[in-house]
Amino acid sequence: MTTLTHALSSVESYTRFFSQQPVPVLRRTVETFAKAAENIDNITRQEIAATVQADPLMTIRLFSHIETHREITQNKDIITVNSALVMMGIVPFFKAFGDMPTVEEALASSPKALLGLIRVANRASKAAHYAHDWAVIRRDLDVNEITVAALLYEAAEMVCWLNAPDLTQRVYDMQHANRELRSAAAQREVFGITSRELQFALIRAWRLPKLLVDLLDPFRTENPRVRTITLAVDLARHVARGWHNAALPQDIASIHELLRIPPEVLLRHTEAPEEHWPALLSAIHSRSLF
Repeated sequence: MTTLTHALSSVESYTRFFSQQPVPVLRRTVETFAKAAENIDNITRQEIAATVQADPLMTIRLFSHIETHREITQNKDIITVNSALVMMGIVPFFKAFGDMPTVEEALASSPKALLGLIRVANRASKAAHYAHDWAVIRRDLDVNEITVAALLYEAAEMVCWLNAPDLTQRVYDMQHANRELRSAAAQREVFGITSRELQFALIRAWRLPKLLVDLLDPFRTENPRVRTITLAVDLARHVARGWHNAALPQDIASIHELLRIPPEVLLRHTEAPEEHWPALLSAIHSRSLF
């Protein structure tokens, strides 16, 4: 794997560079699949899907593989892990993904980058959990589509930790030094582009489904499915910094506007510590007055 140590000139340059690099997966994913392959006659699609969805990078590899190998006559996008597994079959799945590089190997010489990537991956899993829960509450037509989109929302940042660890660390150091500095501003200063700009370009380079591109578009705020995803990602990002984070009351108020469930029920769904309930409830009630 080649490491990028300097900024490139354009989104297209970054996309070419990153899309040519292999996408490793978490070591736990490789280990879980190795054990499952030994008992392949008894493994279920649901068990495989759970392992895939616990690893955003494995999810990227699966959908990229599906799109690359899709039949000419296949005119419907595959955007859920279970549908992808139905299409592939269990035995072909293990043949296709039997030998994969791992994140831990790729970042063995960059422990800070490895920690940074794992934190983003864990945050993505938390966002997917929130999005799935809220999609169920909203009675969404396909909860699993929402779950996958939330899981992949920060794929670009994971790719940057993998392939440009020093540059990505610089972005984090700038924000640590200036708590008011927005992520996009720091990214543009270091990389010359934002993570969101890179995300859309990479999704197309990986040939991921168009519906996924639409669900990952933060500007489609009028779409409740997109809003479910963006609010889940925001909440997961802010909760990762602790429930004292100043952005959380407004996050919770926005989620309440989306779901329209009793405030106390919402706080239980988000697992908010009870000592933070007064501030969060106050934000909900204040928003409701306008």
